[in-house]
Amino acid sequence: MIDFGLSEEQRAIRDVARRFVREQLMPLETEVLRRERTGGAGIEPAEVEELRQRAKEFGFWGLGTPDEYGGMDLPAVEQALITAELGRTFIPFSFGGEADNILYEADERQTKEYLLPTIAGQRKSCFAITEPGAGSDTRAIRTSARRDGGEWVIRGEKTFITGGNEADFAIVIAVTDALRGPKGGFTAFLVDRDRGWTSSPIVTMGPAGPATLLFDDVRVPNDHVLGEVGAGYELAMRWIMKGRYLIPARGLGACERLLEMAIEHANTRHTFGHPIGENQAIQWMIADSEVDLEAARWLVLRSAWGIDQGEPPQHDSAIAKLYGTNAVNRVADRVLQIHGGMGYTKELPIERWFREVRLWRIFEGTDEMQRLIIARDLLRGYRKPGGHI
Repeated sequence: MIDFGLSEEQRAIRDVARRFVREQLMPLETEVLRRERTGGAGIEPAEVEELRQRAKEFGFWGLGTPDEYGGMDLPAVEQALITAELGRTFIPFSFGGEADNILYEADERQTKEYLLPTIAGQRKSCFAITEPGAGSDTRAIRTSARRDGGEWVIRGEKTFITGGNEADFAIVIAVTDALRGPKGGFTAFLVDRDRGWTSSPIVTMGPAGPATLLFDDVRVPNDHVLGEVGAGYELAMRWIMKGRYLIPARGLGACERLLEMAIEHANTRHTFGHPIGENQAIQWMIADSEVDLEAARWLVLRSAWGIDQGEPPQHDSAIAKLYGTNAVNRVADRVLQIHGGMGYTKELPIERWFREVRLWRIFEGTDEMQRLIIARDLLRGYRKPGGHI
């Protein structure tokens, strides 16, 4: 028997998340758009923190954080359902009480100095692996860390680092043994900003604000190694793989909201004496968007379910991200087209979504890398066509 329904508990969690988004986030949309039209920040950090405290009152704090650290420790399916609800608004919000998954490799001292304050919201981290010459090819990083007595000296440049402008410490992946490379020659370091690294913002077409980080002989003590010396590449891959399915999960909510806007507009906008929804061209765009939404939904939930069953996440997450992020891009494009000139203006959030979701096909693994993963797994016999049934 195959049951495609949600459990009562899953429905309850989803519904509470939906209520939080509807009552606390959506009312901010008009003001956020107004601020952005005038060149300001859509939402200030203090406002986000206040919203996170309200979310905590709703019961949402540390979705994936273990119980022992005060989190909800939710299964992947529940996290996907909640993330989809957040995607129903363009307000840049995420729940508090989280930390980078690899920070749980921290030792006792590092736990007190980095992990616990990050979960509490007192510190902000960023994960730094991407470099100007090493994007999808993470094995090609050149940032180095050399021993000098009881310290490591880090030198190099990282780029397109999410949260890099706001972080007070970075998790830096650096080369500690060039001959061994990713097979034992990369190491993760916890590097406080006040040790001398600098950041500069990168202006993008969307609301994301990544940074370039510069490390000019930045010194850190030996006890700032995260995990074991030489184990940095494994940690980096664990960081990248952890939440890949959550990117298209957020896209599900965006698809739903955008499609709702398209349906309403198609029923109320009249041309030549008739609602535009009576035109076959509009009907087909709406139908294709519904197909994209539903196909993406089941791929995302299948990926999340596999994680909860203990299956390796790589293959199914690659499928979910490849299809799901492309689906939301297609939906955003159609919905903008249905709205015509108004869809292209900053009076409506459609063009904002259009710019934002384009990034989702690039970061944390491009379309091309997802195709490489999927094809390689099949060609090498790690997975067989339909082998998950």
